[in-house]
Amino acid sequence: MPHGPAEVGLGPWEGPWPTDERYDEELLREGDRRNVVDRYRYWTVEAIRADLDTRRHDFHVAIENWRHDFNIGTVVRTANAFLAAEVHIVGNRRWNRRGAMVTDRYQHLRHHATPEDLAAHLHEQGVTLLGIDNLPGSTHLETTTVPRQVCFLFGQEGPGLSEAAREACDGTLSIAQFGSTRSINASAAAAIAMHTWVRRYADLTGDAAWRGGSA
Repeated sequence: MPHGPAEVGLGPWEGPWPTDERYDEELLREGDRRNVVDRYRYWTVEAIRADLDTRRHDFHVAIENWRHDFNIGTVVRTANAFLAAEVHIVGNRRWNRRGAMVTDRYQHLRHHATPEDLAAHLHEQGVTLLGIDNLPGSTHLETTTVPRQVCFLFGQEGPGLSEAAREACDGTLSIAQFGSTRSINASAAAAIAMHTWVRRYADLTGDAAWRGGSA
């Protein structure tokens, strides 16, 4: 007998509906097939975003967008998973949302026309801007204690950080590589950088760090 992919999420709510205003009546009626962790089943988008806002982390992520890079969507999705304070899009306002898998609904996004604008905004908030690129003179991410209030900036697939971005950064970090390829893609680099922050600063003692579930 053929087996299809496992069904994601939960069907219509069984039994009396909850009266909590965080619940979405349409989802209670039709079922919730979204890719959200179990605690947010049947919640409205607004309720989920509000709950996330109570415990967002202090790091930001920024990515240059001059060529509508497909990596941006994946970076947004990973930023949501690691609960970044904000994701900053630098350059073109329109970006490729396909890889985000609608996680941009739950993530704060901010646009900046130039790297200089990004740096000015972050410095007003007391946030250090660190570029991630394998450049001469860069410091190893693996041996660096990144600041708690930090924004990781990534360049486009191929050229990496633009000259303007390099000049706007407070420093540049590289990710150690040992194989034949010259670089890893921006979405992979972003995941490594974000997880570096999480390993140092995130609170793993409670139930906020999701470990999986049945739905």
